[in-house]
Amino acid sequence: MKKLAFACAGLLLFLSTAVFAEEHTKAALEHANAAVVEGKANKPEALVEHAKLSLEHTLAAAIVAKSVPKGHLDAAAKELQEAIDHGNLNHADVATKHAEAAVDHIKASSK
Repeated sequence: MKKLAFACAGLLLFLSTAVFAEEHTKAALEHANAAVVEGKANKPEALVEHAKLSLEHTLAAAIVAKSVPKGHLDAAAKELQEAIDHGNLNHADVATKHAEAAVDHIKASSK
């Protein structure tokens, strides 16, 4: 009986962490896409706000991710930080390219 309870508890933990990562990945992708839209509209301040929110969700998802998805989320986080840095310098075009790269990595992490 104890083994069954332990197995069920482990399964629930595994499923809850997968859901946790999935929710954060979805939110990260939404904000990263919004950052791209704002960058293409030459609005670096708005790009930075969305990139910061995307970065928070990306880092939260990376905490529980493993293997290839974690690598993509880590790469997305680096791209988002670059987007934030360039957006703060009003380099909307460069920031947008980094945000687009982040979108690609976030999408790849959920495949």
